[in-house]
Amino acid sequence: MSQRTHSKLGRLQEEVLLGRLTRRDVLKRGAALGLSAPVIAGLLAACGDDDPVATVAPETAATATSGPGDEPTATTEAAPTTAPGDPTNTPAPAPTTPPADPTATTDPGEPRGGGGLLRLLWWQAPTILNPHLAQGTKDFDASCLVYESLANIDVDGNLHASLAAEVPSLENGGVAADGMSVTWNLREGVTWHDGEPFTSADVSFTYDYNIDTDTTSTTIAAFESITSIDTPDDLTVVFNFGEPNPAWFTPFVGALGMILPKHLFEDFIGTAARDAPINLAPVGTGPYKVREFRAGDVVVYDINENYWDPGKPFFDEVEMKGGGDATSAARAALQSGEVDFSWNLQVEAQVLEQLATGGVGTLNPVPSPNVERILVNFADPWTEVDGARSEPTTQHPFLQFKEVRQALTYAIDRDTVATQLYGATGVSTTNVLAAPAAFASPNTTATFDLDQAAQMLEDAGWTGSPRSKDGVSMSILYQTSTNPVRQKNQEIVKQALESIGVPVEIKAIDAAVYFSSDAGNPDTASHFYADWEMFTNGPSSTFPISYMAAYISINPDVDIAQKSNDWAGSNVYRWVNQDYNDLYTQALTELDPDRQAELFIGMNDLVVNEVVEIPIVHRASVVAYANDLQNVEPSGWDSNIWQLKEWTR
Repeated sequence: MSQRTHSKLGRLQEEVLLGRLTRRDVLKRGAALGLSAPVIAGLLAACGDDDPVATVAPETAATATSGPGDEPTATTEAAPTTAPGDPTNTPAPAPTTPPADPTATTDPGEPRGGGGLLRLLWWQAPTILNPHLAQGTKDFDASCLVYESLANIDVDGNLHASLAAEVPSLENGGVAADGMSVTWNLREGVTWHDGEPFTSADVSFTYDYNIDTDTTSTTIAAFESITSIDTPDDLTVVFNFGEPNPAWFTPFVGALGMILPKHLFEDFIGTAARDAPINLAPVGTGPYKVREFRAGDVVVYDINENYWDPGKPFFDEVEMKGGGDATSAARAALQSGEVDFSWNLQVEAQVLEQLATGGVGTLNPVPSPNVERILVNFADPWTEVDGARSEPTTQHPFLQFKEVRQALTYAIDRDTVATQLYGATGVSTTNVLAAPAAFASPNTTATFDLDQAAQMLEDAGWTGSPRSKDGVSMSILYQTSTNPVRQKNQEIVKQALESIGVPVEIKAIDAAVYFSSDAGNPDTASHFYADWEMFTNGPSSTFPISYMAAYISINPDVDIAQKSNDWAGSNVYRWVNQDYNDLYTQALTELDPDRQAELFIGMNDLVVNEVVEIPIVHRASVVAYANDLQNVEPSGWDSNIWQLKEWTR
């Protein structure tokens, strides 16, 4: 394939990932480029039907952290609505329910169950079933069959009421005209799995639980916009904001918004949170109850016979098996039929295309905002302070220097990684915030140029091989989770860096360890006891304020991952920048869409230009499922199994 065709394919992939093209558009343009049938099939799978997929942009109703990527999701947020922009600065209404509502209540006469066993395969195994102490999407997904939010987000960004009776809006009076509060009316007749009634007190308690800094909640950013909660009765909850809030829809929506039972958690708030037995044996309101949980291995669920939605769910049992690798997970769903659904198929392009011809399952690259990136450690991972490393009181021996960080970016061959390893499921990117389109920066650029990288290091005084200066020698420990695509990505980077005199040690950590919330394990991504590490993350809203909270240092003791907060802070880079904090603070209350775009682009540009992260590939959320499964509608903004209660066979 010519370089020109590569470039055109990249643009085509980007438009598909952002949901801008119909199937007809893809067929026409793919044929014109001379693409192979498997490549075109992969692109078509991301398009849905022949109607144009709604462009994800803040001016339109949209979206989920994300959805969550396959990695730490503490920085993702709930689904958005149309951004306010009228002259009175009032919030716009929430998205209307789409004509074909995948969460429409079943006829009360239909019996629930009868579907037997549903087999799910997550090659990154869940390690905890409390979503507010989770460190990865695997944990959120395992939790979402048990716990529920007020609303969820579909692939097109529409909000669907779950524990709420309806989605608030200006029209129904739920959203205050001044943007200072939002009222949610709760669904009647909902009970917890133990028979206790679900009420507004549970919503209020979940806020208290998360906002208590001693809880060390990984989802705290999704709740910080609330200043107080009123519960005038059991079925009404009012969120009050200190200022007009353009993201009123963030708290208690989507993957980060799952609500906890007050009567079972109230003795485990604050410093006692991580000792709660219920973290491993959850009791929720959802369609399934946990029968068995072996952390790092499997979760087995039984149907909730008293679920509030009549006639649902269809499957009597669900098994979420964890472990293995992405390639075997893809094979199990696409060829052997051993499982019904496989998640996060980060598999080399050629291998995935071959597996997709198996005839047993359907491959679906779900459009998503997720980006595979390299994280840069600003702290010293080799100096111990009070029994911990990478503490924010230290500085990295050579990555503290901006000229070094910038030089190293010229050794990252994004295009090779994207085309050879991801194919139709990803495109190279220079932004950490790659979607929505209106917030994607046009200002960032990248060049793969080893001569330029070497010259910049020379100019900065880093000479020799290995390069050194003032007694400090460069050597990079580059870690990520165990996955063939990631290890090949590491090898591409390693080869380039070592050619310019920078030794690289590659470290691959089992995903169950790397993305765990175990404060005692030094190999977790949040400990970041390395110079560089790599994973995928992305926003779960077209107003991605919680996602961008990953880089703040406004309250360093809470925001920055460190020993004192059990490494729960979302800023794992240990980066401190007041200009970034100022932009973030302004974005919290900005109601004008044009100004919002300026602020988010400004935040992205600071992160990229200061080389806090090195974005590599804008990825689709690739899943596969059995051909006989029906009503499967994964979302790149929420959990891929957000509406599993609707699935049938």
